[in-house]
Amino acid sequence: MYLNFERSEILPVNSLLKDTFVQLYIFLYLFTKQTKSFKMKKILLLLASPAIIFFASCGGSKTDDTTVAIPGMMEVQLKINGNALSIMVPDSTKGKLEMVEQSWGATEIKVGKEFQISIQEGEGELTDLIFQKSMISSEEPKKLKRYINDDSTLIFYEQQIETMDPEFHFYSIVKIGNVSYVVKDIPEEKYSEKAVQTMVEAAKTLKAKDAPKPEA
Repeated sequence: MYLNFERSEILPVNSLLKDTFVQLYIFLYLFTKQTKSFKMKKILLLLASPAIIFFASCGGSKTDDTTVAIPGMMEVQLKINGNALSIMVPDSTKGKLEMVEQSWGATEIKVGKEFQISIQEGEGELTDLIFQKSMISSEEPKKLKRYINDDSTLIFYEQQIETMDPEFHFYSIVKIGNVSYVVKDIPEEKYSEKAVQTMVEAAKTLKAKDAPKPEA
């Protein structure tokens, strides 16, 4: 089935409120330092506390995590097993955005032919990268040529079928809280090294999407 999606609004940090809060804090610190009366210091801090709480509550964005704008990318939202997530993907200048929820629990996101990824919850062999490497090295007729990046959360590798052009793929694990997600390319397509690098960078932006907080 196809999922409905919206390009999320990127909310700038309210710098004015943030600066006001910082300036107020500095002023109180310096003033109380100059004031010798302990009683006066206590009164000032009690009077200022409501203002500090107000600025602290109003100064942040509407979600716990501030979305950082990346040129040429946009944020999309999805749900996997009821968990609200978001990820940065290429914008509409790179192609039409498609999101498909597969029967086995994966959500596939495609933007043209150069960006095609699959995201799903994983455990056991799915998150065992030693096992996944053994599967990659035994693939036929594709032959493993080299690893571009090989660490505890990512396998970025080059394969080639004899007499054909090389192709690149990746397999990564992203842990959010207590849940591990497998983010990988959709293997039916062949990708350039540059295309896979873009997908690898996108995978790193996968995060939990908290519900909007009420305005202060």
